[in-house]
Parts: sequence; structure tokens; C-alpha cells
Amino acid sequence: MADDFELDTDDLQRRMDGAIASLRTEFASLRTGRASASMLERVMVDAYGSPTPINQVGTVNVPEPRMVTINVWDKALVGKVEKAIRESGLGINPQLNGTIIMLPIPELNEERRTQLTKVAGQYAEHARVAIRNLRRDGMDQIKKAKNDGLSEDDQKFWEQEVQELTDRYIKLVDQQLETKQAEIMQV
Repeated sequence: MADDFELDTDDLQRRMDGAIASLRTEFASLRTGRASASMLERVMVDAYGSPTPINQVGTVNVPEPRMVTINVWDKALVGKVEKAIRESGLGINPQLNGTIIMLPIPELNEERRTQLTKVAGQYAEHARVAIRNLRRDGMDQIKKAKNDGLSEDDQKFWEQEVQELTDRYIKLVDQQLETKQAEIMQV
């Protein structure tokens, strides 16, 4: 019965890819001193009674390296968008010009850069934990199959497969973190 056991490593890999994609999204929201439209992705505006991403209430542009502009489509939402940006923790002070909100990106000081590298480290640790949880799920499936009669050799083979997959993705998280920290610390 258990001789035909095959762990769905494609599913584990797809779920680990999801953890990496989530990490990349979190990294994109970290400010590195250069203007980027992606830094506003996590900011939600209370529009029409529900939280709405900024890019759904206005056009986000990056006209120059240290400036992001948001052209809000509905005049009634300008104040709410401004408030959402102020409360987002991005450390940016919005400036109003009619329905256009300008976000000058200040130069990061050394202390703020250090804080951002720590935040990036926390994001990476969350991704590592997610990957380890997926490893545990895979190992639990193998243990269940062992109880159903999976041979010890097959058990060792599948455990090694799961461990190698986990190691590969943890290494990928570490590489992403190293790249992001170097980008943040670059003056």
C-alpha cells in the first residue's frame, strides 16, 4: 500500500516559491533612498468604506529619482490618501498640489539605513519560518506514510528530498536578504 507513496515535491516547491514571492514583495516596500512606485503597494486608503490600495484610487508615477506623485482621481479622497501615507510608517511627508500628492523621498541617514536592514532581516526570518513550516508538513506526510507501511529506505529518500528542497530555499532567502541589505546600505 505505502510502496506507491510519492511525496508531492512540486506542491512543496510551489508553496516555497510563494514564500519567496511574498519576501520579494515585502522587500519592495522597503525604502532604499530611491523613489519607487512599489513602496506604496502596502499602503491602504479607506476609500468608500473599505481599505483600497493606493493604485486603485489614483495614478502613481515616479517623475524623478527622488519623487513619487499620486494623481488622485476623486477629489474627496485626497485627504484620505494623504492620511494613509502619513500613517503608513514610510517616513515620507506628502505635499498637496490640488489632486496631485507629491512625495519627496528624503536621503536616508545612517541610523535609518541600519533600522531598515534590521526590518529586512525580520522579513527574511519570517520567510525562513514559512519554509521550515512547509518542511515540517512534508516530513509529517512522510511519517504518516511510514506508519502506513512505507519502507525505511523510502522514508530516508523522501526526507532527504524535502531537506534538500528546504536548504535550497533557505539559501535563496539568505541571498535575497544579502542583496537587499547591500542596496539599503548603498549611499
